[in-house]
Amino acid sequence: MRIEEGFQIPPYKEENVYTSDPVLRGILKRTLPPSVFEEINQDLVRFGNEVLTSIRDMGTKVTPPNLVQYDQWGRRIDDLQTSEGWRGLKAIAQKEGMPGIFYERTYGEHSRSYGFAKVLLMSGDSHMVFCPLSMSDGAARVIELAGSPAMKEHVLPKLISRDPQVAFTAGQWMTERPGGSDVSLTETKAAYSGQSGQFGPVYHLDGFKWFSSATDSDISVALARTGSLQDGSRGLSLFLVPLRLPLLRQPSDAKPSAISNNIFVHRLKNKFGTIPVPTAELSLQNTEAYLIGNQNQGVKQITPVLNITRLYSATGTVGGLRKCLSIATAYARVRAIHQGTQLLQDNPLHVAGLASINLVYRALAHLSFGAVRLLGKSECGVATQDELNRLKMLTPTAKAFVAEHAATAMEDAMACLGGAGYMEENGFGRQIRDALVEKIWEGTTNILALDIVRAARDPSVVLSFVNWGKGVIASCPEALAAGYKEAFDILRPALDELIDAYKQPVPSLMPRAGLFVVGHVASSVYLLEQAIWSNAVNDSQKHVDSEVFNRWVIEGGLTKALTDLTRARNARSDRLESNYSIVFDEQPLKGKL
Repeated sequence: MRIEEGFQIPPYKEENVYTSDPVLRGILKRTLPPSVFEEINQDLVRFGNEVLTSIRDMGTKVTPPNLVQYDQWGRRIDDLQTSEGWRGLKAIAQKEGMPGIFYERTYGEHSRSYGFAKVLLMSGDSHMVFCPLSMSDGAARVIELAGSPAMKEHVLPKLISRDPQVAFTAGQWMTERPGGSDVSLTETKAAYSGQSGQFGPVYHLDGFKWFSSATDSDISVALARTGSLQDGSRGLSLFLVPLRLPLLRQPSDAKPSAISNNIFVHRLKNKFGTIPVPTAELSLQNTEAYLIGNQNQGVKQITPVLNITRLYSATGTVGGLRKCLSIATAYARVRAIHQGTQLLQDNPLHVAGLASINLVYRALAHLSFGAVRLLGKSECGVATQDELNRLKMLTPTAKAFVAEHAATAMEDAMACLGGAGYMEENGFGRQIRDALVEKIWEGTTNILALDIVRAARDPSVVLSFVNWGKGVIASCPEALAAGYKEAFDILRPALDELIDAYKQPVPSLMPRAGLFVVGHVASSVYLLEQAIWSNAVNDSQKHVDSEVFNRWVIEGGLTKALTDLTRARNARSDRLESNYSIVFDEQPLKGKL
């Protein structure tokens, strides 16, 4: 039989990525003023088509980066070569206003929701270009807050420019060999030159950065030691590092040598995923850099970068899940089973699986955009103290909670296509591989769980979160509340449990379990807000929103998370010792745990 003969599976058709997604549209419709929503909605409809056409087409031209360290004469050149697709996708995103939208602030506090809506919609086809763009966003915010006047005048406009010909991208260099998220043993040293340049005090950096993402950027923000090693993280300062000198030049000028600022690429990382992102090991040898903010305040100064990139991480991963779910849903509309007599969309068992994935997507989308909205309010100076407190808890929670749940849901979506889903052409494999890095990059789940513990040292932080949740429950009309009784009976005690869980001192096994309860509670409360709103305005999705809230609280894992939290809080020393024995097949030394 010729391949053209016999049965042919009909190709599935994906629709406009925005108009086919009631979840994102519902979030924006609820949270934006009507006039803002009307303007943004029109642009997102257009952008939804761009994702399926020009953006997806550009993605076919993405290939892995290549490093040429020496020319034919043996001279060091460190020529980092990236693909047309990689450069093209960055250019498209910049033209679309990422990260420009956030600093133009045309829509004030809602500008973050607008821009992150584009991030979500494009992420499934972005090939991880939001890695450098998120760091560019973070670097822009750091300069906006603490940069020198010259940095604000000359560098900030390039970081937020919509013109790819002049726009800068930025990296951030924290990770060194002594530690990943732990920067206390940072070895890179900064020596003051005694001079002040155009951008402020000039320093020279010497060290080795073990994991530098987006090495093809124009600048980076980097931590380096200005104090002693004994000072730990308190002896670190933040610097603006040009990757090439001179930093400022005309578009028509010849591009300076890649080693013009004494930055040498040791090798590109051979990664499991995020293949197009040029991640490298770098040697800094008398590299020129400029102090940002006050000396020995580097960890504090770089915090905005981490907070912003963590929300890109969460939103981008939700965007990857959106694409996987979209493919699985479209496939169900065309694939027939039972000798061709039934479409998958009419098979109850198959639809139940799709509904479960959809439930996860909705919860993660609401959680991510809840944090994004708070970030927008914070940056525009309109957030209340309670909202600022919630943002401290939700930023690490959103990043970790999404990372822990999204990849599994992507795998389930892949399985909805059977063997066809396992083929690379669909893109499931790339989405899953790229999503898995989010469990690590910008903080593992355990590291982020400890961030929440640090925030909770101020009792008002947890109290603000709990009072918010209780306030939303109290705002629910009686007619609706009657249908949510089982869910409320789970959610209310969970809120109370968090007050006790984060009382100092926090048991050693509690932080991770606590993060998952915070994630489940926060996503549940946001889903409840959506259900209350949609019923109040008689939205077409009101019955779905109510069902989603109920299912997520009752079936989504909150009950198990609470059980795990209780177990972690009550764990005795013998459990810690047993953990050690299970892992290492020996008893821990006395007093070790």
